Amino acid sequence: MKFTLEPTSRANLIRGYSATEIVIGERHVQGSCIVTAERLITDWEPQSFAELRVAHLEAVLALSPELVLLGTGATQRFAPHDVRAALAERGVGLEAMYLGAACRTYNVLVQEERRVAAALFLS
Repeated sequence: MKFTLEPTSRANLIRGYSATEIVIGERHVQGSCIVTAERLITDWEPQSFAELRVAHLEAVLALSPELVLLGTGATQRFAPHDVRAALAERGVGLEAMYLGAACRTYNVLVQEERRVAAALFLS
C-alpha cells in the first residue's frame, strides 16, 4: 500500500509498505527495523516477530519513547508476556498491531509530535 502525505516537518515518515519492504522517507527497508521521528535503525537483530525477546528492547528503549508500536507483520500478534512486562516496568506504553496499522498509527503520532518508536516486522 502506498501513502501520500504532506509532511509538516523533516521527521521520518512511512511512505508505504508491502510484504517485502517498508518505505521510510526515501529508504527502502527489507527487514525488521526501528523508526522514530529522528532515527531509523535497520540493523536490528530480530528478523521476525517470533524472534523478539526482552534483550532486543534495549535498542528501542535507548530512544526514550513514551510509546512503542509493534508492527507484527501481515497479522496482529501480541507480544510475549515478558516483553510487555519489561516495557510496563519502565513506564513505556505498548501497542501491537499488524504492519499496516502500525505504519499508519506511527505517522499520525509522529505528526502530533509524540515520542513514539515503531518496531516493525515484515513477518
